Amino acid sequence: MKNKTSDFVKRAYKSGKIKNVSEAFEEYPVEEEWHKGKIENVISEPKEFYSYYEIGDIVFVKNFEYSTKEKGNNHLFVIIDKNNMAIPIENIAMLISSKIEKANYEGNILLPKSEKNGLKVDSIIKTDVIYKILNSQILFKIGAIDENTIRIYKDSYDLVTFKET
Repeated sequence: MKNKTSDFVKRAYKSGKIKNVSEAFEEYPVEEEWHKGKIENVISEPKEFYSYYEIGDIVFVKNFEYSTKEKGNNHLFVIIDKNNMAIPIENIAMLISSKIEKANYEGNILLPKSEKNGLKVDSIIKTDVIYKILNSQILFKIGAIDENTIRIYKDSYDLVTFKET
């Protein structure tokens, strides 16, 4: 594990576009996703819990409590980096959505389903916003994405966030 925070994470924090994971649930309701936030729709057998997640892991993040005290449901994210300066260490992630009709929107990249990534439907990665996720918020890993694809997502974030106006 690296002991320092990456330049990418430092730039992302400086941009002010790293959000708490609760905001992803509010902006992108799981009821509109193919899995409807239900574990049984994502996996057919129990998955092993990890204490450490790798960059590229696709994870199912558990429900949380909205500011109204109502419980939210679960959502899929891909871990793209780590903030190693935070205690506990934060996973830096992007939201996965099954709304592929939005694949042409700026910052959205198509992610076809595959055995390796564990997705049951073609999806998109929303690269315009990054979320902080603690290991304690992750229910399980369903699959992974390779390092080159993660680089594409980070480059897309940089293009959307730091484009010249």
